[in-house]
Amino acid sequence: MSGRCVPREGVDFISKNPQNFHQVLKQNEIKESRFFSDLVDQTQKAVWQDKYYKKILKKLAIGESVSDYSLETQAKLLLFKDRVVIPSNHELQLDILQKHHDSPLAGHPDQEKILKLIKRHFYWAGMNKIVKDYVSSFQQCSRNKNIQYKRFGLLNPLKIPSGPWNSLSMNFITQLPLSRNFDSILVVVDRFSKMEIFIPKYSTITALDLAQIFISNFLSKHGLPVIIDSDRGSSFVSSFWTQLCQQLKISRDHSTAFHPEADGQTERVNQILEQ
Repeated sequence: MSGRCVPREGVDFISKNPQNFHQVLKQNEIKESRFFSDLVDQTQKAVWQDKYYKKILKKLAIGESVSDYSLETQAKLLLFKDRVVIPSNHELQLDILQKHHDSPLAGHPDQEKILKLIKRHFYWAGMNKIVKDYVSSFQQCSRNKNIQYKRFGLLNPLKIPSGPWNSLSMNFITQLPLSRNFDSILVVVDRFSKMEIFIPKYSTITALDLAQIFISNFLSKHGLPVIIDSDRGSSFVSSFWTQLCQQLKISRDHSTAFHPEADGQTERVNQILEQ
């Protein structure tokens, strides 16, 4: 039968005995029973809805031979060269990609590795391009892997401060071992001089507490800053802190959630301090 791309690489099947389909899948990183059962059910339904594969299934069902294709009798799945055939079903392909790429155990493998992993056990037309597009869509992978494709847009860095103590970065380091009953640290960095101030505190700090700490430890010594950059912690986004900054005419800027690299300077100080 023609009209379909046939991969040239050798395969090791879902082990060479189709009867071991369930066991081998479980041994091969697809360990969650819920995902496994859903995968089998969805594949069974989807392959019969694909016109091309439906013809092959019908021939195999009546005993006809189709080159490179076979029917796994236990799970009733179509195999291509001993690999499970995944039809042109975006959701099903996405589930497999997520399992092999996004899970904590997978570790965000690069394009070549994830393609090799999936090809051991699955086959679908256009797999190479789909895997490439999927991996390249991840900002983390784009940043950490040396892959040749169009990169994401650049970060918008903070403006260069005009003088010392005019522009501050503030952040919290929390869940630290107790020391003199303190379990957290407020980190204040002058973005001009790179000078750091470390203020011990409690994790239960309120916006009012933050204001008092700011006034006694910073304002009385260095004067009013022009702008304060911080994360989106509850103390920094509270109405009290917002109104205080407005009254003192201090501009505020917040790092985007889950993107602390926007304030890389303070984040680097935090990493060193935690170590």
